[in-house]
Parts: sequence; C-alpha cells; structure tokens
Amino acid sequence: MLRASLPCRPVHAALAAAGLVCVLAQPPAAGAWGNEGHRLINRLAASTLPADVPAFLRSEAAVHEIEYLGPEPDRWRSPAEPELNAAQAPEHFIDLEPADALGPLPRRRLDFEAKVFAAGQRPEKIGLQPWEATEVWERLKAALREYRSLQAAGKDTRGVEAAALFYAGWLGHYVGDGSQPLHTTDKYNGWVGPNPKGYTTGHQIHWQFEGPFVAANLHEPEVRARMTAPKAIDGDIFLSYVAYLRHTATYVERVYQLEKAGGFVGAGTAESREFTAERLAAGASMLRDMIYTAWLESAKRAPDPYAGK
Repeated sequence: MLRASLPCRPVHAALAAAGLVCVLAQPPAAGAWGNEGHRLINRLAASTLPADVPAFLRSEAAVHEIEYLGPEPDRWRSPAEPELNAAQAPEHFIDLEPADALGPLPRRRLDFEAKVFAAGQRPEKIGLQPWEATEVWERLKAALREYRSLQAAGKDTRGVEAAALFYAGWLGHYVGDGSQPLHTTDKYNGWVGPNPKGYTTGHQIHWQFEGPFVAANLHEPEVRARMTAPKAIDGDIFLSYVAYLRHTATYVERVYQLEKAGGFVGAGTAESREFTAERLAAGASMLRDMIYTAWLESAKRAPDPYAGK
C-alpha cells in the first residue's frame, strides 16, 4: 500500500497546509503489491498448505476465497469511510527506525502505543504492522480451535469455516505487506537522510515498484518456484513475525539500487524481476506457514476465560 495514502507526512509545509501532498503523491487505487500481488501471495499460500490442514482450508473454493481477500484491507481505504481508513491505515506498515529508537518492541499493541505517546510521538506515524498481523493470526487460531471443538462434537462447522477463511485471507494482506521492504522503513517513498549514493528522493518509487511493475512482470510460476518448503513456526509467533519484518528491512537499500538502475520501468531487469519474485514468494511462504501453525496451535486447549468469575 502506498504510504502517501496512509497518515501522510508533509513534503513541503505550504503544500501540506493546502492538503495537496497526499493527493499529488497517490495514484488511483494504490495498494501494497497492488491487487495482483496480494491475490498472488494469498493464492500461493492457500494452494500449498500441507495435507494435514483441514480440507475446507485447502479446497478449490477456499483457495479462491482466500485469494479474493488478499486485497481486502485496501478496499477499506476509500475516503467514503474516513474513520475506518484513519483507524486501520497504520496497520499496513511499521517504520522500524523510529520504532527501534524507542527500545524493544513490546508484545502488545497498547503497550507500544503508550510508549510512543510518552515519547511525544503518534503511533499512526510509526505504524502498527506486527501487532495487527499477530492479532489477526490469533483470531484465525481461535476460529480453528472452535472448528476442532464443533467437529469433535459432531456439530455443524460451516459458520466457523467461513470465519476461518476470512481470517486467513485477511491475515494474508498484512503478511504480504510485510514482505515489501518499503513497508518497514521511514524511506517508504523516497530516500530520507544522508544520501551519498544519490538514491531517488522523489515520491514515485513505492507505487512504481509494487504496483505497475508487479502487475506487468510477475507471474505465478516464477514466484511459486522461489517459495520455501512448508513448516511450522517454532516459538513465539510475535517474535517470529518481527524477525520476518526485520529480514525484509534488510532489502530497503536494494530496492533503491534497483530503481536507480531502471529496474522498475517497463520490463525492468533480470535482477529486479528476480528480486521481486523472491519478495512475493517470501510473503506467500510466511503466510502459508502462519496458517499451518495456527492449525497446529489450535489443538492446544485454551484456558476458560470465565473461570473464577
């Protein structure tokens, strides 16, 4: 998702006062990886789930539903729903530079927000990506736990199956965002700070990379070929997801190097196509593994939330 459509940071004070910066910087219907990239990530994740995942999550109908839901949070970005747009926009990114300046990332969203406010800053300017992804994953895990319970009791599972499919597709959007390096940095749409290598400071790189270039040049076979083997995620899901984001962030400068070499114009270069396919594959692999892990974790009995009340 192009960050100019998120809480926008002014480029020139006069333009910001006139409310023009976001309008000028945002192409129509901008979205992280665009519609095509998000659908591709979700489709590949759903179609490569291990065989021990329930059939309702792996069926052809399920793959189509999860694929459709890949761009869903970008459909909540219309000015026609301004409150929704403002509330969920920061969930698509995190600028790790200012976030890390505040110390270790706490596990809970509200603890991070309190830390940001205490520093005199605003959470929507830094981003809330890892908390949103973790919270949606926990929704999926809870739904799959309910599916197990209903199935064991011989009850109708159609309602919870629909919920689980929605959560899996919704999760895919944020995991996809997390594989795009420009969603992890304050250099999200033009280089900021010292710039001895002369990287672009214009405000076209974000959408140029993830939108038209992906739509024109990236296809399922080359992305699928770069996916990792399915696996369960060991240990703490929040820490694993933050590590995933940090790995993505190591490629920020690579995006700018490729842009400087003309890698996102037209057909780009072999290097830019290879890089982008790998990033899309990373998102699809992580999403598949998070869905699989949610299924495995759902077998664990949850404490009764009403016990002792």
